[in-house]
Amino acid sequence: MDWDKYFLRIARMVGKQSKCFSRQIGVVLVRDKSIISTGYNGPPRGIPHCEERSKQAICPRRVEGYKSGNGLHICVAAHAELNAILNAARMGICTKDATLYCDCGIPCKNCLIALINAGIEEIVCTNMDYYDDLSPFLLGHSNIQVRVVGG
Repeated sequence: MDWDKYFLRIARMVGKQSKCFSRQIGVVLVRDKSIISTGYNGPPRGIPHCEERSKQAICPRRVEGYKSGNGLHICVAAHAELNAILNAARMGICTKDATLYCDCGIPCKNCLIALINAGIEEIVCTNMDYYDDLSPFLLGHSNIQVRVVGG
């Protein structure tokens, strides 16, 4: 069995749960070939998503003219990577030495900070695209290994 492709397919399915109008990203945290947590981009539990807040099926960042990755100060959603770590914490599950499978490129600076501090040892992603300029710096000074796998 190709475990990488298996977990990336699951990450893709997890992302379909996102109500985000901008992007549907899913991630899976794995240790010893077992899923320990999942996450997708969206608001905290119980907090309305954009459609419920504005009664419009449109991202408020798009209304304001922000490009992808910008204008996050008006967004109530968290990224999938952070939500997976928080879901694990909520259940009392240790993330140290886990692998993160993500259906996207290299996580943003804020998510990488969380992944480093959560003890994630490896990121398996679908491409090496960076969301911001600080991600390469953080990865270069961390112990996280990165692998790219076609899904």
